[in-house]
Amino acid sequence: MPTTTKLQPRALVRASGGPRYAVALAVDALGTGLLRPFLLLYGVTVLKLSAPVTGIAMTVAVVAGLVCMPAVGRWLDRGARSTVVAASMLVRALGVALLLATPTGDVRLFATATLVLGIGSQAWPAAHAAVVATVAHGRERDAALAAGRALRNAGLGVGALIATVCLAGGTTALQVLAAVTGLACLAAAALAWSVHLHARPAAIPAGDGDDGDDGDDGDDGDDGDAGPAPRMRALLAANVIYVFCLNVPEIALPLILVTQLHASPVWSAAIFVANTVLVVTLQVPVTVLMSRFSRRSVLRLAGVVLAASYLGFLAATSPGHGWGAPAVAAVSVLCTIGEIIYAGSATALVTHLAPSPVLGRALARFELSTGFGLAVSPTVITALAPLGPTALWGSLAAATLLAATAVGA
Repeated sequence: MPTTTKLQPRALVRASGGPRYAVALAVDALGTGLLRPFLLLYGVTVLKLSAPVTGIAMTVAVVAGLVCMPAVGRWLDRGARSTVVAASMLVRALGVALLLATPTGDVRLFATATLVLGIGSQAWPAAHAAVVATVAHGRERDAALAAGRALRNAGLGVGALIATVCLAGGTTALQVLAAVTGLACLAAAALAWSVHLHARPAAIPAGDGDDGDDGDDGDDGDDGDAGPAPRMRALLAANVIYVFCLNVPEIALPLILVTQLHASPVWSAAIFVANTVLVVTLQVPVTVLMSRFSRRSVLRLAGVVLAASYLGFLAATSPGHGWGAPAVAAVSVLCTIGEIIYAGSATALVTHLAPSPVLGRALARFELSTGFGLAVSPTVITALAPLGPTALWGSLAAATLLAATAVGA
């Protein structure tokens, strides 16, 4: 029968890598939040680059950063754990140093800096998931992964809030924020490295028979023998679509609210803040609540909830709706719930499906699909939005339902 995990903060900290590792995550997230939301602004105001050039450089850097994932996966499969996490943080510190050294108008060095930042950012999720998968097992692992996401979102939110207050200082403030980000990455790397967590994949039990993924999950329990990393083609393809939900509060809703509903930008800011607060407060409780069901079933449910929210946005933004902005804000809560359910089950399902000796490569493939989805979603969203609400939200709802069906195949 499926099992559930009780919500015990101390147990979650231990399952997440221990107190020092948790502090490393918090410091890294706080520092990252100081700069990441304002990297485009840094390129435009500090380096005097045009907005299109800055945006293209950042997009290319994110996509190019995905190239590092196969190497990260192989490194993890050789047993490295906290070292890979520390390395991802050090790489980001190097990226910040290159950013600070970039002369005004130098797009090449800016692109190089964003590429290095992108490599560090892409490597971190897989490395962190591998750490948690090594320390915790079964449903405790799922809760620990959820706790890590909640902690990171809290740190990013606080960092972004601090940075927003500091932006009154102009270009100098942005440079100072960048420098603090670099120092935070260095401090977090030192803390993560001090954990000295290393795995011996061949010696690690390769199954979590008590984690509740029996029943309709079928191959979820096939963790026995080490072999090639599972292809998970349907899951990875579906994940590309699921990931669009992460960019809805940041890209789709502000675009619709401002350009089509002509609402105040305050609505976009309020929705973003509400999304962050809900993720921080509900990610762990919702993941624990869902642990009574199989991970694959929960991931399917996430797709249904997300699709329902997209249809809600379609109704809220259709012509003639007199309460457009408030209705969008209300539906965004449902979208965030879908995001929380998705985030609490997707990575956990991958860590459960993959045999321990090839866990790193499986997580690397999953991160490739996530990174690709995050990279293409702004282009898709901005291309569909001018075609009307039906084209945007109807397409997203249909694609997400199709992805949910593929997850259960």
